[in-house]
Amino acid sequence: MLKKFASDALGISDIGKIIRREDFDKTQSDDYVLTEDGEKIHFLIKSKTDEYCFTNRALIHLDGNKASSSKRNLKRYDYYENPISGVSIETAGTIDLDLEIKFTMGSYGFSVDIDKKEGEAIADLYKSLLAISHIQQEGKRKMDTAEKSLSTARELITNNRFHDNDISNEFKEATGFAFEWLNDQYNANTRKDFGEVFNKYIQN
Repeated sequence: MLKKFASDALGISDIGKIIRREDFDKTQSDDYVLTEDGEKIHFLIKSKTDEYCFTNRALIHLDGNKASSSKRNLKRYDYYENPISGVSIETAGTIDLDLEIKFTMGSYGFSVDIDKKEGEAIADLYKSLLAISHIQQEGKRKMDTAEKSLSTARELITNNRFHDNDISNEFKEATGFAFEWLNDQYNANTRKDFGEVFNKYIQN
């Protein structure tokens, strides 16, 4: 019990290690990457109980409840469905052996302890996640603006401001156009692949 208390106090109970690119294929996460669809790993953290695998498209989390058990729960968080926010780093104190990176994906919060020797590499991950969050925020802003514009156009049609007694056909045409236009806006402003961002900030 005393040993466990000391480990928790020093922050060494489950410190993650950064896996080098040449060793990605030695992890469990590698088996669940959609390589057939062009997905690839850019950053991977492994601790006694968990693996945090950041690909160009998603975070793959192998969640282990106990270090003594080989059982893992596999969870996947695609970036386009789970926007990133609240990215921060808690640096190591004088006696601490680890630092902590925190972030939220959608409604899921993560807090990962890392060996403080890996500070430079974690800074690269921090920059990547922060950049992705900024891109996603801008995409959402543009989508909100598009939806407001569409709502305004719908009101004009509903109020019969610019058509000639053929509301039914004009409504059908407007609805079809609105669907295609909004779908185009979604595709243009909802990014699913962030490989370019990871390549910019993470050193090989």
